Amino acid sequence: MNTSYKDTVRIIGRDVPIETVLKEVPLLGGVLDEHEEGSDATAIALFPNRPDMYSAEGIARGLKAFLGFEPGLKSYDIEESGVKAIVTDEVKAIRPYFMAAVVKGVSIDDQALKSVMELQEKLHTTLGRKRSKLAIGVHDLDKVVPPFTFRAVDPDGMSFVPLTKTEAMTPREILEKHEKGKAFAHLLDGYEKYPMIFDANGDVLSFPPIINGAQTTVTVNTRNIFIDVTGFDEKSVESSLNIVAAALVERGGHICSVEMEGAPKKVYPDFTPAERTVSLAACNAVNGIPLTGEEAVKALERSGMGGKCDGDRLTAYIPAYRFDILHDADIYEEVAVGYGFEKYGMKKMNVTQTFGKLLPETTFSENVKDIMVGMGYMELTTLTLSNEREEFEISGLPVVDVVKVKNPITEDHTCLRAYMMPSLMRILRHNKNRDLPQKIFEVGYVIRDTKCVTHLCALQAASRTSFTEIKSVTESVLRELNVEYSISLCDLSTFLPGRGAYIEVEGERIGFFGEMSPKCITDFELTHPVMMMEMVLTDLIAKKTGRLF
Repeated sequence: MNTSYKDTVRIIGRDVPIETVLKEVPLLGGVLDEHEEGSDATAIALFPNRPDMYSAEGIARGLKAFLGFEPGLKSYDIEESGVKAIVTDEVKAIRPYFMAAVVKGVSIDDQALKSVMELQEKLHTTLGRKRSKLAIGVHDLDKVVPPFTFRAVDPDGMSFVPLTKTEAMTPREILEKHEKGKAFAHLLDGYEKYPMIFDANGDVLSFPPIINGAQTTVTVNTRNIFIDVTGFDEKSVESSLNIVAAALVERGGHICSVEMEGAPKKVYPDFTPAERTVSLAACNAVNGIPLTGEEAVKALERSGMGGKCDGDRLTAYIPAYRFDILHDADIYEEVAVGYGFEKYGMKKMNVTQTFGKLLPETTFSENVKDIMVGMGYMELTTLTLSNEREEFEISGLPVVDVVKVKNPITEDHTCLRAYMMPSLMRILRHNKNRDLPQKIFEVGYVIRDTKCVTHLCALQAASRTSFTEIKSVTESVLRELNVEYSISLCDLSTFLPGRGAYIEVEGERIGFFGEMSPKCITDFELTHPVMMMEMVLTDLIAKKTGRLF
């Protein structure tokens, strides 16, 4: 991000030499990309885990704690604004979360306006996944009348003047003609109605995730701001709201609450700090510095957090705009940052020359691949993402618990695969017009009981297939691996009746093979016969290498 040294120092409120800023920002978690001596402009690259610092306000807040001007957890006195916002039931099916905040008394100039708008767009691109996950609106509160209502509208049922335009347009016209509308129209594909935020007079604040209304444009004369965040992930929406509100506080504003109806909480924003308690001994062991409890707390305060230590229990109080703290290791890192990486010094390393080699399980898998290649099959690597329809309904394979994707982008990627066959069938589908035969295989992971399990799957599409041929392929693999096995009749609908078999090792089924049924083949949109084999390699690897998983 590009920031102004003078603007950053003005937010800090102290005369901090530019040399100090350039020296301390990298220690705080940024990378100095570019700065010309004597220039006010500085380009800083920030780590993806710190969106709260994607602005001059965030950097200034971090430096105030890091330089000892305002260490510790920053407190926010949130007043009641008297503003109410309503989320209707009909809009929840389109965009389920809407949260809002008011910030009054903001001091806005050209630099501040530019910074806030850049913060908004950076959050859209990163945390918001190019607005597919969340969208943010920043409005001049004095130009509209609460209460505000988030509801669904017909694409041609109303019109308003969008940002940067002077003529009213319907939602459909915005998606077809407006620059932002054309760029993000795909986010509303498949919806019969579109989400819209109105004020009490029916004026439009925002058409999320596309564009704000021109009426509420923030200018240098704006003093009171209304923030709306809508999206699909509750935590991300609330975190973004807190980040923007906290940034405006650095511009002299004070946060006021909004009473919400139909949202997860009755009042937003919620700046209650989160708590996480870790072992001080474990923290010191990881960081390599034997800090006392008092020193560890001071380090947390220098990182902009609160802290207390009771014996070995180190408790961190995490600001509401810091949603990146997920594990104990994150607290260890904050202690290390607050302590100061520059204090670690240099230590001579005792280096011992070693030689790397493949793990036994990797060697086993490579042997399997060599066997398959030797039989004329082509190795592929496919996505671990799949969908339940193809995994079970179309394939006819036994239904098992799968790890589901919380916010899938497409219907094709809703879970992690439990079998490998559907992934390879998709490859055959994309190549169904190629010459036959097509012989493909993969050795890779499927996810069972939240654990990665190694599978081998081989498919052959040809003008003619036979159970004898795929049986021969399967037995050749097992024989080359020196595995004692037996086969039994398989009644899965995946296969033609009487032309499917289970593979059993020491009385346990480890896989299956056979000629696929016409229904299974046509449901995958293929037109030629297919024979397949899939088996679990993890247990075989354990038996052959002596390593347990």
